[in-house]
Amino acid sequence: MKQLDNKVAIVTGAAAGLGKAIAIQFALHGAKVLATDYNEETLKEFKKEISSKSLPIAVFKGDISLESDVDAMIKAAVDQYGTVDILVNNAGVMDDFSPVGYVTDAKWERVMKINVDGPMRAMRGVLKIMLAKGAGVILNIASIGGLQGGRAGAAYTTSKHALIGLSKNTGYLYSKSGIRCNAIAPGAMDTDIVKGMDFSKLPAVEIFNDRISPGMALNPRTSQPREVANLAVFLASDDASFLNASVVVADGGWTGY
Repeated sequence: MKQLDNKVAIVTGAAAGLGKAIAIQFALHGAKVLATDYNEETLKEFKKEISSKSLPIAVFKGDISLESDVDAMIKAAVDQYGTVDILVNNAGVMDDFSPVGYVTDAKWERVMKINVDGPMRAMRGVLKIMLAKGAGVILNIASIGGLQGGRAGAAYTTSKHALIGLSKNTGYLYSKSGIRCNAIAPGAMDTDIVKGMDFSKLPAVEIFNDRISPGMALNPRTSQPREVANLAVFLASDDASFLNASVVVADGGWTGY
């Protein structure tokens, strides 16, 4: 028997990077997956890939920052598979490494909508389903930036601290109702989250070079998405039945210093 046999999972931000790896690994371990993403082009490419592998994954185009899309995403999963057993809030965006004195309202609001508001609404929506049957797993993809202060700018750092707090609060308050909610805090990963960013033109490049960049040199290595996806499979499975309201760090030892 596979670890996620007969489970139905929603994975957001699933057309590339970590979300894609999680969706594929979940399917390989027996889950039926609704893979959601806002990027139509990458979603089309992902659909071609999973079709060639005959994996039980359906795709849904939606923007996690829009409440109407979150509601439609959950409805699509129920329409397709009948229920939701697992929610993986993976969709997220980086900031521009700006400290608070440089943060614009537009940047702050975008990061919060995607990294905090969207996951909260998705959790709120699936909880109605999970509570009715007395079981469910929520997994939030946070960051070591949510545990420390010097891995990103003020907006991203705050958003991931908030997501970790939301995970702990949800896991604890619903633990007697059969709900588990945990967070993964990855370190550096080979994804597109900072693709195209010109670090020489950051709004506060001097502060970045002085306060953030030196710590990056301590990173032992960058992970591959599948390494963290394997952890997600475990946390979503019954093998992790006693793990709740926890944050699991997956950073190759970076925060060990």
